[in-house]
Amino acid sequence: MGNAIDSGYYKRAPGASGIRHSDAFAISFKATMNTFPHHFAMSLVVCFSAALLGCALILFLLLRTGLAMRLATDVPNQRSLHVIPTPRAGGWGLVPVSVVLILLASPGLSMVAAGVVVLAVVSQVDDRRGLSARVRFLTHFVVAASFLMLFPLAGGAWWRVILMTFGLVWLINLYNFMDGVDGLAGGMTVVGFLAYALAATADQALAYAAISVAGAAAGFLIFNFHPARIFLGDAGSISLGFLAGAMGYWGWRDGIWACWFPLLVFAPFIADASVTLLRRVARGEKFWQAHREHYYQKMVQMGVGHARTALLWYAVMVPGALLALSVRHQAPAMQLSVSVFWLIILFIFGWRIDRLWSQFNQVKAGR
Repeated sequence: MGNAIDSGYYKRAPGASGIRHSDAFAISFKATMNTFPHHFAMSLVVCFSAALLGCALILFLLLRTGLAMRLATDVPNQRSLHVIPTPRAGGWGLVPVSVVLILLASPGLSMVAAGVVVLAVVSQVDDRRGLSARVRFLTHFVVAASFLMLFPLAGGAWWRVILMTFGLVWLINLYNFMDGVDGLAGGMTVVGFLAYALAATADQALAYAAISVAGAAAGFLIFNFHPARIFLGDAGSISLGFLAGAMGYWGWRDGIWACWFPLLVFAPFIADASVTLLRRVARGEKFWQAHREHYYQKMVQMGVGHARTALLWYAVMVPGALLALSVRHQAPAMQLSVSVFWLIILFIFGWRIDRLWSQFNQVKAGR
């Protein structure tokens, strides 16, 4: 599974003295879209299918035997958007399948898999018995900092490590915060990690790792789309947040994509969770406590429903990922313009939900 450029897939034109760095990436992008190496494409399909079937089979057995409910159960409360007790064991299918396939197909990313295992184990204890916020956040910081120190950026200063540690911890937790509607987190995972895989043709190990996570998420989505039979649980959502951040960093560190690429791919989740967090902090609230103030939660409460909410978010996720893929080798000015454009679109989306939410509350107050 060597690098496609190193293996000779991209060759110099006759008489040319060499290929510029930017040209090599442009050729890589065209190969991704048009002339994908047949054996590599088939391997990705096989990896995706194996992950999907493996995760789906595990979750089917957990649900069929009733073990899923015994592992961890989400009992509805006043902040919940579901009405019946539902197992929180989705991570038991998604995490082991992703980890095994990463170790088999992408052994160079074994420390990413190790971080996932640590986070999943601690989060499962939290799902089962409950842990204090202090213990949870300490674990997240230790795993994030350890990963970044083991794989530092070339010439990276200490303050950059600290800044990126906080960023990775935030991504770990925002994925958990955004796991509150049937099919939402699973759909974001499929879209986001498929985008990673398509962008990583110059690093096949990273592509295999990403496609494995996307496939496992697709298997989970079979049972999580409305009406959901199983939820991710912290063991699943925390692990996915780390995978999204760690693989995004890995691609940036190795020059596969710019630092903005993973941020644009996962922008819908980042924007919703960040805006909601800032609002809660500004009001002096404990941001780590459960609530129903995310944009997707407001949509469900307004009567849009789980399925339509998830589908509407998919309609935002997919164009964002396609935009990120389409401009990742363009001039910096074009990349910046597209990023700003997409942020404006997300702002309009959020502003419209806020307006409808305000009208909804006014009608409720007048009854």
